[in-house]
Amino acid sequence: MNNTNRRSVLLAGLGIAGTGVLAACSGNSSTPALVNPSGSQVARAEKERGGTGKVHHLTLTAASAVLDLGGTTAKSWAYSGQVPGKEVRISAGDTLAAELSNQLPGKTTTTVHWHGIALRNNMDGVPASTQAAVRAGSNFTYRFVADAPGTYFFHSHVGVQNDRGLYAPLIVEDPREPLSYDDEWVVVLDDWLDGVTGTPDQALAELSHGMGGSGSSTSGSSDGDMGGMDMSGGSTGGTSASPSASPSGNGMSMKFMLTGAESRLLGGDAGDVKYPYHLINGRVPADPHVYSGKPGKRVRLRIINAGGDTAYLVALGGHKLTITHTDGFPVRHQQVDALLVGMGERYDVLVALADGVFPLVALAEGKNASGMALVRTGSGSAPTPTVHPKELDGMVMTASQLKAANDARLATRKTDRVHRIELTGGMDKYDWGINGKRFDMNNPTANPILVEQGQRVRLDFVNKTTMWHPMHLHGHTYQLGTAGPRKDTTIVLPKQTVSVYFDADNPGQWMLHCHNAYHQEAGMMATVAYRA
Repeated sequence: MNNTNRRSVLLAGLGIAGTGVLAACSGNSSTPALVNPSGSQVARAEKERGGTGKVHHLTLTAASAVLDLGGTTAKSWAYSGQVPGKEVRISAGDTLAAELSNQLPGKTTTTVHWHGIALRNNMDGVPASTQAAVRAGSNFTYRFVADAPGTYFFHSHVGVQNDRGLYAPLIVEDPREPLSYDDEWVVVLDDWLDGVTGTPDQALAELSHGMGGSGSSTSGSSDGDMGGMDMSGGSTGGTSASPSASPSGNGMSMKFMLTGAESRLLGGDAGDVKYPYHLINGRVPADPHVYSGKPGKRVRLRIINAGGDTAYLVALGGHKLTITHTDGFPVRHQQVDALLVGMGERYDVLVALADGVFPLVALAEGKNASGMALVRTGSGSAPTPTVHPKELDGMVMTASQLKAANDARLATRKTDRVHRIELTGGMDKYDWGINGKRFDMNNPTANPILVEQGQRVRLDFVNKTTMWHPMHLHGHTYQLGTAGPRKDTTIVLPKQTVSVYFDADNPGQWMLHCHNAYHQEAGMMATVAYRA
């Protein structure tokens, strides 16, 4: 399970291999030559970004850690021993040089994906596609220019590692910041099971049997991704028992699988996985993270959903939220009571603080659970961990209702290429895919979604399933419809179609996938590839 696959070996020499090797790896003689992730076109695009010349150096050590979640401890994996990992903050145009040191147990491989950043392709952190996964005991340095200000984060892109503690916020500041506010508060949401009820790998193993309990094959999952797993069970302090240790009537466990979780906002099933905790900034509601401020101050909240399987409805008790950005890009300001945040999405909001103690609640949509943090600006007692502020039942905003700010809208032009992206599969066999095919990391350029440099591209996300999917495109931002917000991750509801537009201005081979960690690993992923 831990071997490096053939394509990873080939990728080790990408700098000299040329695009012919990539085409040959596709296993499909009809596939045209594709842009090499380490080739001259990618290097030229990076050079055109220019930048300030300022370089920020940091070291990310991925290793086992005993984490304090607020009176509850969990043995997991994290960056430098904390969750979320330490915030990284740079200015637009600066270069980030981040050395990843893989100290994970056993022969576990890992990578870092810089979620939402339009960076150079060979720094994107996708194993067997843009780089060979970093072996245990080895280092790899990511170096790229971050030219677009905004709220981002980074996480592992191997298997379901991003449902452990391997994530942290990345803030790219605007040196000409147009917003006026007094302080910032970065708010990271997460659903948590690792080291408490088991491991994400055990959850995936259970889910992969499907609701039918037929033990359906997970051959659509990538051996390349599976190579990143430590299946011993002991590495996280969770149960080492087989996921089928407590069989149900159909011979399968129901330890991790969520059933009966329905959401009106999400159009049906809310998620797949039962989580014992929902965290805000790494803390459970019983011992919450506290933001201390002063009444009347204007605070910018940067909200990041780093969860694996949960959309959150977010509200601050006693306050209105003014949405200013989503996925790093400005929108026309909209005042709301609450907002829905899918996995991988980010929202910036402004709030004028009142006097007292107030709960910031992240309701796990459809799952009858929540995370909570506190805002304290004066005297008063803390609310109960299960508090449900009335704002959660007020005006709720989703991305589809927002409009891009004038300076963020794509210029009007004709569409050069249209791709129909059918989201397929279901819980019965857990056979999630795109256009009826489950992604194979051993052959990532099979069935590519082809684009050419300079094209205006429309993607029609057609959800054929009975579940919602947050669809994420690497290396680009797209616009929802002709006037909607600029985003890189968007919710596609069951049986609905969402059309997005982007300019093909960042050559390479880029992942397009559902940001539900388990749907992605089961196969709902494809490659958007530039012709050479």
